[in-house]
Amino acid sequence: MDAEHQALAETTKQAFDTAEYLRYNYTYPRADFTQEDTFCVWTLKTLHRAFTEGASGRPPRLDEVVREITQDLKLGDIKGGVLLDVGSGPTIYQVMAACEIFDKVIMSDFLEVNCNELKNWFQKNGKSSLDWSPFFQYACKLEGRQPSAWKDKAARLRKVVTDIVHIDVHLPQPVRADVVPPEGADCILSCFCLDCACLNMSTYSRDLGHVVSLLKPGGHFLIIGSIGMTFWCGGPKAKLPAYPITEAEICERLSENGLSLIRLEIYPLTKKSEVTDDARAIFSAKAKKN
Repeated sequence: MDAEHQALAETTKQAFDTAEYLRYNYTYPRADFTQEDTFCVWTLKTLHRAFTEGASGRPPRLDEVVREITQDLKLGDIKGGVLLDVGSGPTIYQVMAACEIFDKVIMSDFLEVNCNELKNWFQKNGKSSLDWSPFFQYACKLEGRQPSAWKDKAARLRKVVTDIVHIDVHLPQPVRADVVPPEGADCILSCFCLDCACLNMSTYSRDLGHVVSLLKPGGHFLIIGSIGMTFWCGGPKAKLPAYPITEAEICERLSENGLSLIRLEIYPLTKKSEVTDDARAIFSAKAKKN
């Protein structure tokens, strides 16, 4: 790791505040589930769609009309035994759809405080800095289930998450060698990780390659991140720098790291009430390793 990224890592360790980060990003108005066009609603929808849709068979268009969400979780093209969530942070919403597909989910983060936050929740009746029940309820709604089924879904998630490990995407071997099977994970998911961990395009591309090396050939790669973001807030005293990636760069970096793009979706951040950084949009990309 170069000196610039080492300094960022140390600053993040010292300044990151788990509870405040969750409050900034995953409470009202971003997590307003009475509206269909908020940040958290869009994120849960795009993840649900990614795990339940069939193979597209054609290149995506940015102006593509997204088809209706299927209610049959078994019809999706993403299958397998092991999913690795890269850079989980202190959040669990991103694996709520995946837990119905995979029997083994591994979560990971660079910060020990985030790993501890996750471990607290995954203990039976464990506590968390955020009430995740509204997220579970909305995820159940997407699956065609009653919101009251959220406790069953939470129990399922606790069952399939088998490990929470340290990860450093700057390293050629980001996790312990025994974390994923020798052939690689069947699916890798990463939300708001690389854009926060990297300060320039060369590092972003290199670290993306490190992550993709953990994915087996033919496996699916799902990534959600920010577009045009130069800083993000990790706490009251944590205004942290980021790499402001563009839509075109996302497509280029995926391709150069051996991934074929299936779908790219954009969520414009036009509501000032939802802004906690200077990102102009959020992207979601689904790809497959060649």
